[in-house]
Amino acid sequence: MSRDRRNGAPAYKKIQALILKRIEGGQLKPGDAVGSERELAKIHRVSPMTARHALACLEREGVVDRRRGAGTFVAPPKIHFNKLMSFTEQLAGRGLTGSSRMLSYALVDDEPEIAARLALPAGSRLLKIQRLRFGGDEAFAVETVYLSADFSGLTRARLERGSLFSVLEHQYGVTLAHADEEIDATIAEAKTASLLSIPYGAPLLRIRQVIFSTTGGPTLFVLGLYRSDRHTLLIRRFR
Repeated sequence: MSRDRRNGAPAYKKIQALILKRIEGGQLKPGDAVGSERELAKIHRVSPMTARHALACLEREGVVDRRRGAGTFVAPPKIHFNKLMSFTEQLAGRGLTGSSRMLSYALVDDEPEIAARLALPAGSRLLKIQRLRFGGDEAFAVETVYLSADFSGLTRARLERGSLFSVLEHQYGVTLAHADEEIDATIAEAKTASLLSIPYGAPLLRIRQVIFSTTGGPTLFVLGLYRSDRHTLLIRRFR
């Protein structure tokens, strides 16, 4: 594999870095052509094989889509679930600004199963928050969060502007540590499809999370319905 003579880094890494810089800087947007292997090889003075390797690596990371006979294009941004992060943090890692629209905000006392998941008595009052989550101007997910009513001081305005994880940490001194998750597929019902601007019955990634704090107790229950074409679950398996 050829290398950059100035710093010893593989040349394909340099090509990747420049493409990523153009995407993050807004010069290349989702759907824009990145350039063919031949064009990239000529621009960067490398072999077509090196350019092909650079594009293949970016494709594996979900940054570009390679379409046979058409070329290579910037892929729609996708969120990766490899680490426990807030939606805002996940989007920032992909160069996007996250925002929310509040759909509902209420105290409820008729969710015994959710209360049990939060290690609370069956009739406990819970704060139920449902938000439509955006990446840029595009709706990415519908998320419903349940917390103990002890957190009812959370304001709608703060939750629309920022990260719930951050609010819990800075306003309540709660640091989140890990999550137990159940992941499956479902389809978009009429209301969800309308909110996400996708067809009725389109596939969704459904994730149920019980999120624990550093003290060991369950703090949040989250039900997320995510556009399957904007989210990727990466799993490392060992033999």
